[in-house]
Amino acid sequence: MINITFLGTSSMIPTVDRNHSSLLLTYKNEGILVDCGEGTQRQLRIAGVRPGKITKLLITHWHGDHVLGIPGLIQNLAAHNYTKTLEIYGPKGSKKYLKHMMSGIIQKERTNYTIKEISKGIFYKNKDFSLEATPVEHGTPCLAFSFKENDKRKINLKYLKKYNLKQHPILGKLQQGKSITYKGKKILASKATDLIPGKKITIIMDTAPTKSALILAKNSDLLITESTWSEELSSLVKKRKHLTSTLAAEMAKKAKAKRLILTHFSQRYKELESLKKQAQKIFKHTDLAKDFMEVKI
Repeated sequence: MINITFLGTSSMIPTVDRNHSSLLLTYKNEGILVDCGEGTQRQLRIAGVRPGKITKLLITHWHGDHVLGIPGLIQNLAAHNYTKTLEIYGPKGSKKYLKHMMSGIIQKERTNYTIKEISKGIFYKNKDFSLEATPVEHGTPCLAFSFKENDKRKINLKYLKKYNLKQHPILGKLQQGKSITYKGKKILASKATDLIPGKKITIIMDTAPTKSALILAKNSDLLITESTWSEELSSLVKKRKHLTSTLAAEMAKKAKAKRLILTHFSQRYKELESLKKQAQKIFKHTDLAKDFMEVKI
């Protein structure tokens, strides 16, 4: 099961109810933090999430509301005797920016971390899932990310009955999509198993409308995207390179996503139902994120 915890859902200026940008995706033994705005370590504490669960940090871009919590998080990990090596991924320039950021504080204890600059394509893959990035348009190097669970094959026990094959180590090969020979008879993986597509989560933060974001979002089970403004402020899109609720909904519809959650809201909005209604006129399955909201897929 994939669990998503929204830790911060405001944009540049936090509010009483909304912290700076951050969300945590947990899957099996992985804790993938996407952005780390100021105050994220406190948000983790309120949410009841141990910082030690975090294994990866994905940085969309280096605007302050998305990264100013990084030094605090790293010090927090050290204070809790973090034994892993934190894997940090970000756009071009990330190594330089992180070096400058960490040089500005005194660290009593050290946390091991690696940082890789990425641009486009799958940048991480294991037996369970892959992570993909694509550049988006925000006036500074900026990335959107997708988490894609690997497809799985479920054994079709009913089909295997005619081969009198129930429990056997050879079934593992079928689950890998490989056909087998059992007692002189060939069994095709395509018939002996059912393919179960893995879940896909796409996270798009600050960006103007761009084709690359739409391509990445295609067929997402869940699309999480910024909705800084309502449709009434669409005149700001080109200049400031953010999405409105309407543009976010149009992207979800074109991408054939199953569900859309809006986040990264401007502090000017005291209520957000109007943004939700605007989006739902275009894409029915739209929800609003709020701090500490959890979503399970």
